[in-house]
Amino acid sequence: MDTLALIFIVIGALNWGLVGIFQFDLVAAIFGGMSGVVARIIYTLVGIAGVWGITMLFRRHNKDAINAAVE
Repeated sequence: MDTLALIFIVIGALNWGLVGIFQFDLVAAIFGGMSGVVARIIYTLVGIAGVWGITMLFRRHNKDAINAAVE
């Protein structure tokens, strides 16, 4: 699940980079505009992956803290 979330996070980051630099939304261009059903599904999956990414940050921090306490 973490790998899938990271893939969507990277897709979202690259898309936002293109929007910021070139004002070009690749997802919308490929999947029929921002209001297209497939584009909205991808945007939703990217958003969910972002939330999942936040949990990965905390899980890694907790693992590091536990490992430091054990050593």
